[in-house]
Amino acid sequence: MNNRSIWHLYTPIQPAVSSGRRDIVYQELVPEPRLQNFIYCYWQLKTVDTLDEPFYYRVASDSCMDLFFDLNRPTESFVTGFAGSYIGFTLGKEFNYIGIRFLPSVFPQLFRINASDLTGSVEALESVVPELSRFIGNMFEAITQPVQIKSIFDNYFLNLISNIHLQPDTRLYAAINAILQAKGNLKIGKDLDIYLSHRQLRRLFKSYIGGTPKSFSRIIRFQHVLRSALLPAQHYSIGEAGYSDQAHLIREFRNFYGSTPGRLFSS
Repeated sequence: MNNRSIWHLYTPIQPAVSSGRRDIVYQELVPEPRLQNFIYCYWQLKTVDTLDEPFYYRVASDSCMDLFFDLNRPTESFVTGFAGSYIGFTLGKEFNYIGIRFLPSVFPQLFRINASDLTGSVEALESVVPELSRFIGNMFEAITQPVQIKSIFDNYFLNLISNIHLQPDTRLYAAINAILQAKGNLKIGKDLDIYLSHRQLRRLFKSYIGGTPKSFSRIIRFQHVLRSALLPAQHYSIGEAGYSDQAHLIREFRNFYGSTPGRLFSS
């Protein structure tokens, strides 16, 4: 699979739960090295104590597709498609969610689906990949620990990729890598030299990513600024990032995260 450089070029960021909270924890687990061209991470979001109020969790757009389920109800699993804006979930007062964040284009190839069928939606995994839904329902229970979760999923996906033949379009990955290297700050029709018409490129992105090249680039640009702002050692310039002004940046943050940069970074 010719997406090796995605892992090195892209770090999809999800802002952590507010540091002031002690009743909810979020952690990410790195998959086995042979899977790192396919899966960015396994993750867990759980309550430590019963909350006083239902928890509203906001997921930033990152161009990835995520599978998730509550360990207390593993027979009910879900998958999210490409999201052109943030997604909000009300999770209740107690939960223990486990998820898999697939790198862009991976989930549709592994399971032979068209990514555009899931764009902008959250679907029951049973209706999309029933065999994986059954596997999760049979293998997980409330007491399953993170190290066990990682082992179970590592083994499942190592077996899966060893038994399927992936032949992605190299032109698609040339385009994806060019966008990632430019941190989303490029003109699709002008800066991509991959011997594809705009219509062909759009069709490939819709089939494998779920969004258009332009919407993918916007998310990559937003994610780059988000990462730069969250990590003290990183810096960004509004102009260098490709935003026309502060108002443009704020509009993008509201769309992709549902909050202004000031509110996000002060929480």
